Order: sequence, then C-alpha cells, then structure tokens
Amino acid sequence: MTKRPWKRALAWLALLGPFFYLSYGLANWWAGTRPQVPSVVFDWERSLPFWAWTIFPYWSINAFYALSLLLGRTRHLVDRHAARLLTAQVVAVSCFVLWPLGFSFGQPAVEGAPAFLFEALRGFDKPFNQAPSLHIALAVILWDWYRQLIRPRWARAVLHVWTLLICASVLTTYQHHFIDIPTGALLGLLCVWLWPLERQVALPRAWRWARDGGRWRLAGAYAVGALLCLALARQWGGGFLWLGWPAASLALVALNYAGFGARGFRMDRHGRMHYAARWLLGPYRAAAAVNAWAWTRKLPARVEVAPGLWLGRLPSQAEWQAAGRPRLLSLCAELQLPRVPGARCVPMLDLATPSPARLRRAVAVLEGQRGSGDGAVWVCCALGFSRSAATVVGWLLRHGGASELAAAEAMVRRARPQIVLRAPWRAALSAMQSPEPLPRHP
Repeated sequence: MTKRPWKRALAWLALLGPFFYLSYGLANWWAGTRPQVPSVVFDWERSLPFWAWTIFPYWSINAFYALSLLLGRTRHLVDRHAARLLTAQVVAVSCFVLWPLGFSFGQPAVEGAPAFLFEALRGFDKPFNQAPSLHIALAVILWDWYRQLIRPRWARAVLHVWTLLICASVLTTYQHHFIDIPTGALLGLLCVWLWPLERQVALPRAWRWARDGGRWRLAGAYAVGALLCLALARQWGGGFLWLGWPAASLALVALNYAGFGARGFRMDRHGRMHYAARWLLGPYRAAAAVNAWAWTRKLPARVEVAPGLWLGRLPSQAEWQAAGRPRLLSLCAELQLPRVPGARCVPMLDLATPSPARLRRAVAVLEGQRGSGDGAVWVCCALGFSRSAATVVGWLLRHGGASELAAAEAMVRRARPQIVLRAPWRAALSAMQSPEPLPRHP
C-alpha cells in the first residue's frame, strides 16, 4: 500500500496558508487606499435576506481547504490539487488589484453564536476583494476534489448540498454581490481545467507555440471576438455582463489555437469532454453546434464511401440508433459524441491542419475500429467535410487499396461532394504516407 505523502501535503499547506492571508490582506489594503472603489450590484439584490446562521457553512470552507491537502493519496494528486488552489489565489488577487470592487451595503447587527464568527471575519476581511469570488472558486475546486474521494451516494448528496450552502452563503451573509458568483465559478472551473487530477500532462506544461499561420489567424479572430464581447459587457452593463462568459469562452479557444492545441478541449478517447471544459467553452460549443446544423441540415447524416465505411457529421443518439448502432470514430475536438459503447475519438482542431503524425494516429484508430467486429464504422466530425474526410482518405491510402492521393480523394468526393481538402491537407496526407522516423538513441 502506497504511503500517503504527509510531508508534501504539510509543506503545501505551510505555503498556501500564509500566502492566502498575505496576498488577500494586501489586496484589501490596496483597495482601501483607493479614493473610490466602485460596486457592481443589481437592484434586486437589496431584497435578499440576511441569514446570520449561514456564516457556519461560509466558514466551513476553511476546514475543507486545510483537510483536503492531507487526503491526497499520491504526490501527483497533492501537487495537482495544490496547483489548483494556488492558481485560484493568484488569479483572484490579481483581479482584486487590477479591478477593485466593494460591497455596497452593510450587514445588520448579529447576536448569539454567529456573532463571534462575523467578528472574526471582519478582523481580516474588508468589504473589498469581490469579483471573482475566491470563496466560490475554492468551493468549486474543493467540491471537485471531495467528490472523487467520496463513494457512498448519500455522502455525495450531502457534499453537493453543503457546497450549494457554501456558495449561497456569500449572498446571505452580505459578503458578495451576485456578479462575484458566476465569475468565481468560472475561475474555479478554469483551475480544474488547467490542472487535471488524472495522470495526464497539465495544460500549462502542454503549451507549444503554434507554427501554423492558419492557427494564428484563427487564434486572432477568436481573441478579437473575446475582446468585443468584453467591451460590450463593460459598456452596457446590466444583463449584458453575461457577455463575460462568451468572452472567456472565446479567449480559451484562442489559447487552444495559439498553443494548447486540441488538448485544450479536454476531450477523452471516447469523445466525451471534461465537465470543466464543457462549462468554460459552453457559448462557443453552442455556436459550433448551431453552425454544424446550419451547414448540414439538408445533407444526409452519413454516406458510404466503401463497404462498411461511412463518412458524415457527428450523429445524435437517435441517428446512431437508427443507423444500426455502428462503431463511431470522431475527429472533433469541440463537440461530444453521444455516450455510446465502443466510440473512439482522435480530437483535431477545427479549420486547422493536423500534423502527419496525428493523421497516422487517426487512420490507425479507424483501422482498429474496422477490425474490432462486424458492422459499419461511422467516421465523423462537426460537418464531415475536412477532418473526417481526410482520415477516410488516409485510410484508403494505407489500408483501402488506393494507390494515389488523387484517387482516394476522388473516391471520397464522389460519396460526399461537399468535402474540403485544400493544399495543406493534401500535403499532410502526402507526408503521412512517408515512413515514420525511427526513434533516436543516445
């Protein structure tokens, strides 16, 4: 049995605890030196009740925080969880300094047992450090941590309810305005997205600057879209502040094209996206789904290129059932496959040309799907025009008997005339046919 890394957990706690109080206190001090600190508050918030008893779930997050580090079973888990907590702290405090906000109305008098906790809170927490709520961000991170440690359903239900109480308490103790909650939740999800607890490369370490000019153009376009949404949110305020969500979503997509690559969409090998990525990229994914529907609504969902080999767009659960439950292979990084048995995914960025090695991988997985049993294989992406088409062309070249690239492409185009394979795709397919380089040995 692996020994728990107690010393490492205690070392992280010794770092994170003082860092929290020092950085949080400095941000409070900084806001207090400003001649005027604005507030972002909706009129309806003044009708929210003040429930003094909710100071108990509010304070309980401190115990959950300290205990969480001691529950990590491996150094990997402790380090990743600590990285999430540290990232949340650094990002939140940076926002508090760059864009200080204040709470706009005071708390009523409190008596009894809650009074002690309110007095202790006022000792270090001033009416600043608002958006994004660090309390909410930490609640998201801790909920994700504990839900993976707790097995009994009833205990998980208690965890969910208590986490909701912690989040609601920021309003009912008059510590935060509403705008702080969604921004804090996005920060928590960002930390979960950046630092996976699974044994895979963390996104900060996975960054590789894009060398493809097309990827940089797309990154720039998404970045401009993010800035436009943010400018409209700040200019018009009110309900338009929700444009901050698509702004964050488009900014992350821009980062994926600039350096994270398809890995930034956190799609697993079965075509299912991690929940943090689903929420963070929600507005972008919704627009991508509408775009796919608009382009393909008058086209057949799939066509047969060769016996038992289908090409098309991403199917729905009903379309998959109606097609006879074929094996699925998705090349889509931004849209999920339905939850079906045996599905596989080799995610590629939309509108960007993958490396020859990535195409080889997709072709190998396709061959594996064809050899895993009787029946058809449905190869798909968002539209079924480029990523999936190139994979089918590559398979025809390697395993389908096509002798030349032009012949393989023509075969696919006869079945689906709408495919788009421009010069960079053809170059990648040609390079894919070259022998794979042998590994170097020192």
